[in-house]
Amino acid sequence: MEDQGTLSTAAPEETRAIGQALGSHAQAGAMLALIGPLGAGKTELAKGVAEGLGVTSVVNSPTFVLMNEHVGRLRLFHIDAYRLDDPEEAVAAGLFDDRQAAGVAVVEWADRLAERLPAERLELTLVPEADGSDRRHISWRALGTAHLRLAGDALLEP
Repeated sequence: MEDQGTLSTAAPEETRAIGQALGSHAQAGAMLALIGPLGAGKTELAKGVAEGLGVTSVVNSPTFVLMNEHVGRLRLFHIDAYRLDDPEEAVAAGLFDDRQAAGVAVVEWADRLAERLPAERLELTLVPEADGSDRRHISWRALGTAHLRLAGDALLEP
């Protein structure tokens, strides 16, 4: 099962608010695959997910450590695949682990790991306006029942 849609934001706070909604509604095992160029707002969205999960620690992009783990209502596994050249490096680095089934995984640069991502996930592609403004277009695609429910609850609420 699959569904998709688009959203737009005009400021980083709005992108973060989408993340907050996702974090608030996320259930154990959720996989959020974030795709977009540098500066697209992936980390801002991830910070919102953390807030929605009740994470109180500082959330930064884990570019150099590859994954940060945060404690909230559910554990947040924040992964950054920017530096990975091969999806097998993610496996070797232990980025995909059975513990994630009990938490929420947010993967920045998920397109670099496409072969290793679970079939069921919520993909969010962030595209900044070409004019350099803070406006973002976010296309989402929900794959699988749990992620369809998450998208419906967090992204389609009135």
